[in-house]
Amino acid sequence: MSNAWYSKKWVTVLLHAVAWMLLFSLPFFLRPSMNSNKPTGNEQQTWIMIIRYLLNDLIYVGYFYFNAGLLVPHFINRRKYKEYAAVIITSFIILLFITWLFLFQLLGQKGFSFSGHILFNFFFFLFILAGSIAYSLIKDQIRADRIAREKENENLKTELSLLRSQASPHFMFNVLNNMVALARKKSDLLEPSLLKFSSIMRYMLYDDDEEKVPLEREIEYLQSYIDLQQQRFGKNVLVNVDLNQVDVNHEIEPMLLIPFVENAFKHGTGMIENAQITIQLKTEKDKLIFNVQNKYDPTSIEIKDKTSGIGLTNVKRRLNLLYGDKQSLLVTQKDNLFSISLQINLN
Repeated sequence: MSNAWYSKKWVTVLLHAVAWMLLFSLPFFLRPSMNSNKPTGNEQQTWIMIIRYLLNDLIYVGYFYFNAGLLVPHFINRRKYKEYAAVIITSFIILLFITWLFLFQLLGQKGFSFSGHILFNFFFFLFILAGSIAYSLIKDQIRADRIAREKENENLKTELSLLRSQASPHFMFNVLNNMVALARKKSDLLEPSLLKFSSIMRYMLYDDDEEKVPLEREIEYLQSYIDLQQQRFGKNVLVNVDLNQVDVNHEIEPMLLIPFVENAFKHGTGMIENAQITIQLKTEKDKLIFNVQNKYDPTSIEIKDKTSGIGLTNVKRRLNLLYGDKQSLLVTQKDNLFSISLQINLN
């Protein structure tokens, strides 16, 4: 729920109180000015008139909230219009009796006119009734819109969580198989490989739940991923990496950049002749610029897309959900080179 000042309960109560005061003070502000040199009349009758207005106003204020909070939800929202009409007519008769009892019997006000009493209360009753119905319907609509927004936000969070979780399991299996080979050879590379792998798993399991992480942690994750892939492919793939021209004070959604790198290793390795992957990340002021390029075989890319990883369609969907028009993604395929250029305004 919003924490804005105007959504606070005390603000709502204060606004209602001010609105009622303004409404019921209008007869006093708009009454004809009295000449102070003329006789003022009976002061007792004047006070009775004031008390009458106050009691009458309080009765109708109570009915306003009674109708908005109980009658409208019970009858109108359930489409019981005939029953509601009967209740309204009965309510009007009861209000006539109550105002007559208070104003003319208990207060002893003279000059009671049955037709005048009905006429005066009828139009005021209609005004209060219309305002009460409108208030209730608008309040229900605002509540429904708020619930719809909350559901939409939850759906977006769920969708983002699913998109994040679609990292390729093939990478994990390949790394584990590579570590088994290192263990059999009793290689000194096993320990640093295990540390990098545990760092990747820690980031995926814990930092992935956060809305944003420092850009430095995202870069560490990318670097660990790239190092493990380089160790796996060795000299079969030339990897050029530049992640140093970055202002690490920025924040970014976790695992936002890894799909592009994963895609490059997925499609830029294997039977590719002179396989080469280039990864560049930099920031200019408040803009992140990320470029990834790899060679690819057009005949095998569709097969690989069906077997692992997160597709570019899902990546674009996630970028649109998170950044909207604050990001731009350019994907090009030319001369057996696959390139992506991503720019994000981090403001």
